[in-house]
Amino acid sequence: MPTVRLLVPLSLTLLAACASTPPQNVDLHKQSQCPMPLHVGQKLTLTLPSNPTTGFRWLVQNPAGSILRSLSPEVYTNPEDAGLVGSGGQSVWRFQAQNAGEGHLLLVYQQPWAPEVRPAETFDCAISVK
Repeated sequence: MPTVRLLVPLSLTLLAACASTPPQNVDLHKQSQCPMPLHVGQKLTLTLPSNPTTGFRWLVQNPAGSILRSLSPEVYTNPEDAGLVGSGGQSVWRFQAQNAGEGHLLLVYQQPWAPEVRPAETFDCAISVK
């Protein structure tokens, strides 16, 4: 009987620990999801609408390098069922939270050959890693 008395509290403790574990992967699609809280080791996937056929590209201005590590370069995809030449798609970046701290993930949507022109869009997300 003493084993059962120990097993129940231990089981509840383990169950609570599992319930509080953050998801391994976090998806970010909109600036309204920011600020973004992460834990060390979590992976962050950033997906933004993009259309490089217009000459505009998302350029990473600040990768929050002190807290995030880039896992891959930008990957652009467009929907295969769009059927339109020059239709937009999405750009995806993958990061991993590597150090505790705070920073900003900053990207601008502009034509790379015209850096003096104000960006058409800016994505600025505060990131907090625990």
